[in-house]
Amino acid sequence: MGDKITIYQKPTCSKCRAALAILDESGKPFDSINYYDDRLTVESLRDLVRKLGIPVRHLLRTDEPLARGTESADDEELLRLMAANPDLIQRPIVVRGDSAVLGRPPENIKKLLTEP
Repeated sequence: MGDKITIYQKPTCSKCRAALAILDESGKPFDSINYYDDRLTVESLRDLVRKLGIPVRHLLRTDEPLARGTESADDEELLRLMAANPDLIQRPIVVRGDSAVLGRPPENIKKLLTEP
């Protein structure tokens, strides 16, 4: 298993800044991707959902105005919508090898970093 660590985040998000602090404190090298500058594709979102082990709908920020009316959308529609509108993606997402966690709560990140 590759241990490469990547965080997908938005610099102005407080939870993302907390996640970056945890990663900095870990001393482990990591890549940081601002997914507003480097947009996620439908395929990369599909891969993240697989690594997270969650349904596509759980990656959707349902409190965003753009999420209104998506109750009947299928997975592909949701992936396309999130790829086109990064505000709809839960954040931060931290990937280590073939595993990933949502950084809400931040303890999820600590658990991911300590797994063998």
